Amino acid sequence: MKIHDISMLLNKESAEWPGDTPFQFQISWSKEQSGSVNVGQITTSTHVGTHIDAPFHFDNEGLKVHELPLENYILEAVVVDVRGKSEVSQEMLRNVQVGPAKAVLFKTSAWQNRSEFPEEIPLFNVDVVEWMIENNLVLFGVDLPSVDAITSKELPMHHALGEAGRYILEGIDLDDIQEGIYKLIALPLKIEGADGSPVRAVLIEE
Repeated sequence: MKIHDISMLLNKESAEWPGDTPFQFQISWSKEQSGSVNVGQITTSTHVGTHIDAPFHFDNEGLKVHELPLENYILEAVVVDVRGKSEVSQEMLRNVQVGPAKAVLFKTSAWQNRSEFPEEIPLFNVDVVEWMIENNLVLFGVDLPSVDAITSKELPMHHALGEAGRYILEGIDLDDIQEGIYKLIALPLKIEGADGSPVRAVLIEE
C-alpha cells in the first residue's frame, strides 16, 4: 500500500482568494512561557489550500460542514488527466473508465505557483455533471482553487453540482499522480455552521 499526500502545504506563502483571510500560524504560548508545552494558533479562511466546499458556501439553504455525510469523502476515486485543456466537457470524458470509483479528480496542472493566486483557470462545462450522474460519481475534485471561473459570480458549476447532490473538493495537488483508480480520504473538520473546511487529502494506492 502506498499513500500519496495530495494536500497543499499551508504556510505564510499559501495564496488566499483575493480579499479573503490569509493563512497564519504562530506559537502563541511557548514552552518557556507555559513551563511545559508549545501551543499554536491558526488564523485562516475555510477555503484555503486543499479544502471542501459545503453546499452552504453557495446556497443559504445548503448543508453546512458538520451536516455533511462522511461517506462522500472516503471513497474510490478516478484521476483523469486533462492537462492542456482550456475547457473540459462531457464529450471529452466518454472514454474514461470509471470502474468502482465514486469520485472524479481532474488533473489540470494549471496552478503551478501555489504561492500566487491564479488570474485564470481551466473551465468545466456544466454537462460534466450529467456525466457524473450517468457514472454514479458523487464527488468532484480539482487541482484548482475553484470549480468555476475566478471572476464568476453566477458559479454555474457550484450550483449544478449542488442541485445534483454532488460534492466539491478543491485545491488538491495531483502533480505526481498518474491516471488510475485510488482510494481517496479527504475528511473535513467538524466545524459547526461552516461553509467549508481545509482537509488533509490522501490517495491510497493498493
